[in-house]
Amino acid sequence: MGREYDIAVIGGGPGGYAAAIRAAQLGAKVALVEKDKLGGVCLNRGCIPTKALVRSIELLRQLEGADKFGVIAGKPAFDFARMMTRKREVVERLVAGLEALMKANKIEVLRGTGELLKPGLLRISREGDEAWEITAARIVIATGSIPAKPPIPGLDLEGVLTSDDFLELEKVPAEVVIVGGGVIGIEFATILNALGTKVTIVEMLPRILPPIDHELARRLRRLLRHRGLEIHLNSPVREIRPRDGRLLVRFETPQGEGEVEAEKVLIATGRTPYTLGLNLKEVGVKVERGAIVVDERLRTSVPGIYAAGDVTGGTMLAHVATREGEVAAENALGHERWMDYRAVPNCIFSVPEVASVGLTEEEAKEKGIPYKVSRFPFLASGRALTMGETEGMVKMICEEGTGRVLGLHIMGPHATELVAEGALAIRLGATARDIAETIHAHPTLSEAVMEAAFEQLEGSIHLPPRRKTR
Repeated sequence: MGREYDIAVIGGGPGGYAAAIRAAQLGAKVALVEKDKLGGVCLNRGCIPTKALVRSIELLRQLEGADKFGVIAGKPAFDFARMMTRKREVVERLVAGLEALMKANKIEVLRGTGELLKPGLLRISREGDEAWEITAARIVIATGSIPAKPPIPGLDLEGVLTSDDFLELEKVPAEVVIVGGGVIGIEFATILNALGTKVTIVEMLPRILPPIDHELARRLRRLLRHRGLEIHLNSPVREIRPRDGRLLVRFETPQGEGEVEAEKVLIATGRTPYTLGLNLKEVGVKVERGAIVVDERLRTSVPGIYAAGDVTGGTMLAHVATREGEVAAENALGHERWMDYRAVPNCIFSVPEVASVGLTEEEAKEKGIPYKVSRFPFLASGRALTMGETEGMVKMICEEGTGRVLGLHIMGPHATELVAEGALAIRLGATARDIAETIHAHPTLSEAVMEAAFEQLEGSIHLPPRRKTR
């Protein structure tokens, strides 16, 4: 019999390494099985690499407008190779940090692929080595997801890339068609647009960014079009085919057939749970639509086996996976914890940023909840004006009568940081008055959240009085 552990975690991404660390903190002997680098997709091919590139874009845009601030920097230029090198340096540093965390928490990292043989028993395989087995009283599956591939003819053509492939490009393409107007598509679109690429987005749904409040998504779409991006909505892609050394994308529109040529095509149609080689069916772990089925305590259909993160097919966000990993580990070790999905921030690192938490206006309507909407534009924020970043607004949705915060939606500078105030408010059941009467430092961007809260009450201090209605 192989080595014995209290708990084994399969997958070293945000859900997996969080589960392993939490289990170690609770005194368990832990094994973490990972076939590649620690950090998973988020750290190595997703959240962190794209944000490193977004930071480069932010600096480029700031330099382009530096003369307005009295700073003479000359005509800015960019070095794409250096951007990509910095991206790799950031990733490598964070991966090394995770390796150190594993050692500090006395977590044994087993390099290889994990396969369930039965509850409590795993086989670990590594290319070039003989497979071995380990036993663990509890197992957490956190194998993540892979880019989804829609049934579009031509996906295997050279130049048709996933988001993983795109992060390894050596030069900026002249033109790109992005299939999908969700979070991944929009983030890449703003990066490429700032680097001078002609970007066309083709989205089969009637809007971009479906999870985001419709009003903010519509505002961002207008802004992107103003910057030269071409966006086709209600336009399912029919095929991709080669034409004279380039790629032709054919799609349907409400007005008829459309087509566009480009040097590269990015498939950004979401992600799908990764369960290959886990042996789930044979062990009896229930799977629906490719995802492992779990309850609110992250338990699977097999006692002693838990799952967390993208592999469960829920909200595929790194911060959700992290919390699920923690909850799974705690339950596996005898504690009683439940997942609370009421306050999950959704962040888009576009330029400007967009962030959302809680109910959108559309969701409040669908649920029949009486609500009130308030808004505060960044154009009226002193801090935003000093920064020269006045695009966007804060939108707050509260329950009518009680004032309880139901949703906070932000488009503008540092929206992804500011939205945390809304997440905490929803988690604690806070009201607009709670936020409005909390002193916010001046001049800061967070004041815009406070002002939106005041708009729920008697009115914002820094906006004209609301027009009275009869």
